[in-house]
Amino acid sequence: ASRYAKKGVLLPTVSDIPRTDSSSIEDYFVNFLKLKPQGEILESHVTIGQNWCQDAGIYEFTMGATGKKVKGRYSFVYVYEDGEWKISHHHSSVMPEGTIPKAITAEEVRNLFQLWNGALATLDPDAVARRYAKSAVLLPTVSDVPRTDYGLIKDYFVGFLTKKPQGEILESNVTIGHNWCQDAGIYEFTMGATGDKVKGRYSFVYVFEDGEWKIAHHHSSVMPEAYLGPAPKPVVKDSLIKEPVNGEERVFA
Repeated sequence: ASRYAKKGVLLPTVSDIPRTDSSSIEDYFVNFLKLKPQGEILESHVTIGQNWCQDAGIYEFTMGATGKKVKGRYSFVYVYEDGEWKISHHHSSVMPEGTIPKAITAEEVRNLFQLWNGALATLDPDAVARRYAKSAVLLPTVSDVPRTDYGLIKDYFVGFLTKKPQGEILESNVTIGHNWCQDAGIYEFTMGATGDKVKGRYSFVYVFEDGEWKIAHHHSSVMPEAYLGPAPKPVVKDSLIKEPVNGEERVFA
């Protein structure tokens, strides 16, 4: 806070409250410094006046507490006060384009399955594993072991791909959020190696990572009534829409 001028104003990155005196500026940095930030200027635009100067551009912070890197936009106005340069005005803001979610429709969410299904068709476990996000979790249909990294996910598909599976969505329920989306329902696999057909329940959570949609979470399970006996059938909601797919009726929420 001592780096700010007597009448300094701080408009901080992660607080709505303008900080207009030393105590309120210090209060902001009490919490911010817990992240152990260190900044670097990436782009700078300087203006020089009579006993004042301005620097505006883009900086990036590395948070020592977490290792996370965060870019932001900055404006500093400095004044020469009591024999040294002090910050008269500091405005910091997030990069606005990063806050705009990647647009996606419900139909496009359902079609993300085809990227994964297409990877299955290559019979290359590496190609399938690359469809998953960096911190993805796979709970596979026929393995008790949660697959929590690239190597474990690839390992699962080494065995599964020997069956030459190709999947088809029979029932889909889509939810769309801010740079994430979810598709959950029922799919059916045809095993090219044997001709067997196997139904299962699926949950896919996708995230927009490094410019493309990746699978952050994939949970696949057998149809339980085949093993546990039939359960009472719920009343189908009116919001479900039945659409013909490949000449057969499919249900989409």
